[in-house]
Amino acid sequence: MASARLARRGGHLDYWPGFVDALATLLLSIVFLLSIFMLGQFFLAQEISGRDVVMQRLNRQISELTDLLALEKSTRRETEARIGGLQTTLQASQAERSRLQALIDAGSGAEVRAGAASAALDAEKALTARAMSTVDLLNQQIAAMRRQLAALEEALAASEGRDRDSQARIADLGSRLNVALAQRVQELSRYRSDFFGRLRQILGQRPDVRIVGDRFVFQSEVLFSAGQATLKAEAGPELDRIATVIIELAREIPPDIPWVLRVDGHTDTRPIASAQFPSNWALSASRAISVVQALMARGIPPQRLVAAGFGEFQPIDLAGSDEAFSRNRRIELKLTER
Repeated sequence: MASARLARRGGHLDYWPGFVDALATLLLSIVFLLSIFMLGQFFLAQEISGRDVVMQRLNRQISELTDLLALEKSTRRETEARIGGLQTTLQASQAERSRLQALIDAGSGAEVRAGAASAALDAEKALTARAMSTVDLLNQQIAAMRRQLAALEEALAASEGRDRDSQARIADLGSRLNVALAQRVQELSRYRSDFFGRLRQILGQRPDVRIVGDRFVFQSEVLFSAGQATLKAEAGPELDRIATVIIELAREIPPDIPWVLRVDGHTDTRPIASAQFPSNWALSASRAISVVQALMARGIPPQRLVAAGFGEFQPIDLAGSDEAFSRNRRIELKLTER
C-alpha cells in the first residue's frame, strides 16, 4: 500500500537491491548448510569405509589363521601318532636289550649282538628326542596363534565400538535435521496465515474469491475470458494488490526459509480441443503461466514463483451443474516450501 502511495505521488522506490541482497544471503546460507552437511557425510563415510576395510582385513587374517591352526592340529596328530609308534619301538628295544643282556650274561659270544642292539637302541632314542622337540615347537606355535586370535578379537571389538559410535552420531545428526526442518515448516505456516489474512483485507468478501484449505482460490472468470489464457484488462488491479502483499511478506520471511508461491490452474470437465489448447491440461497450464508472468512483471522474483496445470483432474465440486463447472474453473495461490 505504501508503494501505491509513492507511485501516486510520483516517487520511485527501487526494490531490486534489497531482493538481490536477500537472495544472495539465502544462497550463501544454503551453500553453507549444504557444505556442513556434505562435510559431515564425507567424514562419516570415510570412517565407515575405513572400518569396512579393517573388518575385511581382520576377517581374512582370521580365515588364514584358522586354516593354519587346522593344519598344525593335523600335523600334531600325525606327530603324536609317530611318537606313539616310537614309544612302542622303544619298549620293544628295551625288551630286546634285556634279552640281549641276558644273553651277555650267558656267554661272551653274545657281546657282539648286544653291542649292535645297543647301537640300534641309541638310534631309536635319538629319533624319539627329535620327535619330542617337534612336539614342543608345535605347542609353541599353537600358543602364538592363540595370542594372535585374542589380539584380533580385541581389534574387532574396538572396530564394532567405533561403528556403534558412528551410527549414533548419524542418528543424532538426522534428528537435529528433522527438528530444524519442522521449525522451518512452522515458521512458513505462520507466514502463510499472515499472507491469507492480508489478501482477505485487500480483496474483501468477494464471492468469486475464497479460501479452500491452504489455498487462495480465484474463479477463472475474474482473470480470464472463457477458453482463453490471456489475462483480462480488469484483472490488472487484482494482481497489483496480490503482488504488493507478496512483496511486503517477502521482506518479513527470513532468507533461510525456502518458500515459493505456487500458482495452480484448473478447468472443468468439459473438454477443449483447439490449435492453441489441444487439451484442458494445456489450457490450465497456460493460465497458470500467465499469472506467474504477470506477478513477475510486478516485481516478484521468478525463483519464488511456480506454475502448475492440473486440467480437469482435481475438481472441488463433483456435480454436473453450471455452478459446479464454474467453481472448478479456478486459479489457486499457495504459499509453500520449495
